[in-house]
Amino acid sequence: MEFKDIQIKDEIKKAINDLDFEEMFPIQENAIPPMMEGKNVLGQAKTGTGKTAAFGVPMLQMLDPDSKNVEGLVVAPTRELAQQITDDINSYGKYLKTEATAIYGGVSYNPQINALKRGVTIVVGTPGRLIDLIKKGHLDLRHVKMVALDEADRMFDMGFYDDIEYILRKLPKKRQISLWSATFDERTMILSKQFMPDFVEVNMSRDEISNLDITQYYIVMAHHEKRRTLKEVIEFFDVDRCIIFCRTKYTVDRLASYLKKNNIPAEPIHGDYSQNRRQRVLNGFRDDNFELMIATEVAARGLDIDDVPFIINYDIPDDPNMYFHRIGRTARAGKKGTAITFVLPDQELELERIKAITTTEIEKWSPPPSFLF
Repeated sequence: MEFKDIQIKDEIKKAINDLDFEEMFPIQENAIPPMMEGKNVLGQAKTGTGKTAAFGVPMLQMLDPDSKNVEGLVVAPTRELAQQITDDINSYGKYLKTEATAIYGGVSYNPQINALKRGVTIVVGTPGRLIDLIKKGHLDLRHVKMVALDEADRMFDMGFYDDIEYILRKLPKKRQISLWSATFDERTMILSKQFMPDFVEVNMSRDEISNLDITQYYIVMAHHEKRRTLKEVIEFFDVDRCIIFCRTKYTVDRLASYLKKNNIPAEPIHGDYSQNRRQRVLNGFRDDNFELMIATEVAARGLDIDDVPFIINYDIPDDPNMYFHRIGRTARAGKKGTAITFVLPDQELELERIKAITTTEIEKWSPPPSFLF
C-alpha cells in the first residue's frame, strides 16, 4: 500500500512525497488504519521500521492544527530520540499549522516553557522532564487526545515504569494510546491492559524485525585478540561507516583511543558524556566527519541514523533481544548490511541463545590465510 492510497490530508501527502516516501512499511500499513479509527494500538517494532510515521501521521491527521492546547503526547526514553521524533513529525506536518516541540532534560527549562506558553499541538518528551513540567504547572495534559509511548520496553528497563504510570493517570479518560516496543514482556502487557482497553495488536515476528538483507557473521577469538581482530576486520572489509557496540563505557573509551592511535577515525559515545558532546558526536557521524562510532547500547538506543552499512558487536550482548536492536541499525529502507559479532570461547552459549530465536543464518566467518588472529 502507498501513502497516496490512504485517507490523509493533502498537506501530509505532499510532505511525505517531498521525503520520497511511497510504499508504506508493514508497521505503517497495519497500524495507521486502526489508529485513524481511534483505536488503541500495541505495536511491536524496532527503530528504522517506520514506526514514527505510524503514530505521527495519525496524530497530524486527527488533531486540531489550530489548537493552542497540547492534544498529542509522545513519550520517549532518551533526549536524542525525542528530538528525532519531533523533527520527523514536523517534517510530515510542515505544510500544516500543527507544531511538535521536544521536551527533555539536560538543557534549560526556559525555551521549553516558552514554547508551551505560545501553544503547541504535540509534545515529545522524556519522562523525567515531562513530569517536572507537569508538577510545576507548565504542561497541561487535560486536552490530550492521542498518546504514543515509544520504545516502552527500554523506558521500563531504565526504571521509568512508575513515571509512565504517573503520566498516563494525568490524561483525560477519553484518549487514544499507542504503545511501541521491540519486545512484549509482562510489564508491557500489564500496562496495556490497564490503560489501553480493547487494543489492537500489531505484532511483527522477530524475523520480520530482523532485516533479511543483513549478512550476519560471528568470529570466535581469545580476549587478548579482540582489539587487533577489530583493526584487521575494519581493514579487510574496508569498513568506512560503522557502529561498534561495547558492553561498558570503559571499553568504549579504551577502544576509541586504540583505533585513533592506529590512524582509524573513531569517536566514542556513552551516557557519561554531556548532552552537547553526544550531539556533536552524532552530528559528526551523520556528516561523515569520522568513519566509526563506538557506543554502549544505552547511548545508541533509539538513534535513527541512515546509511550505516556495517555493525560490529565487539562485545556480544547479554540479552539476545539486544542483538536484534543492535543489528537493526543497518540494512534500512531496503538496503543491504553486514553485522559481525565477536565471541569469546566461553560465550558460545550466548551465541546459541541468539541463534535459537531467529531463523536467519549467523555464519561463522572463516578468514583468508592472510588474516591472522
